Amino acid sequence: MKIAAIDIGLKRIGTAICVDGSTAIPQPPILRKNRKQAATDVTNFLKEWNIDLLVVGFPKDGKSAEEMQRRIKHFVGLLNFNGEVIYVDEFNSSIEAAERMKGVTRQRKDGRLDSIAAQLILERFLFKKEVSQ
Repeated sequence: MKIAAIDIGLKRIGTAICVDGSTAIPQPPILRKNRKQAATDVTNFLKEWNIDLLVVGFPKDGKSAEEMQRRIKHFVGLLNFNGEVIYVDEFNSSIEAAERMKGVTRQRKDGRLDSIAAQLILERFLFKKEVSQ
């Protein structure tokens, strides 16, 4: 089963994939110009990798969590994707991604941080899945 994760932001969408069932690999981010373009680009990404399961970062807590949840569900609804969609708590994923990248590369606003966050979200899903089996 091929799995992808996305970390949906207002400017960039981080992406990561897992093709072997255990290793999450960050992919180039999708730069977001508008919702329609971003949904098309994410759909193409999912088709390119022949993804069966999509893991989506989802805010569970925070002052604007409800609004972001609504926006994320709306965006996922725009995707032309027939596979299963699972929402995973994205709590602190961007902070952890910044820590993971510290000293490795200068943090630029090129989206690499967003894709590392997607990788972390996917790892959370994979680890939870391993533990529950």
